Amino acid sequence: MIKLVPVEVKSHSGYKSDEYPLSFELDFTEYSINEITDRWYQGESDPQFPASNYFRVKTASGDEYILKHEVKKDKWFLVGK
Repeated sequence: MIKLVPVEVKSHSGYKSDEYPLSFELDFTEYSINEITDRWYQGESDPQFPASNYFRVKTASGDEYILKHEVKKDKWFLVGK
């Protein structure tokens, strides 16, 4: 089962808001994002799974995480197992 952990994200806003994440905070620690290694979109075909942007990111320490941004609610989550 996939676990979603709410996180605070600082993001770049270009031609649209929250275009991509720059850093995120988890357990009072801020993680700077050095690289976005993958990105994908989930459509609204099922109300149980709202439209979302996903980002596989690599932090300054080299750790990899997946972040989910629910577009309509403007909420960010760390995706875990």
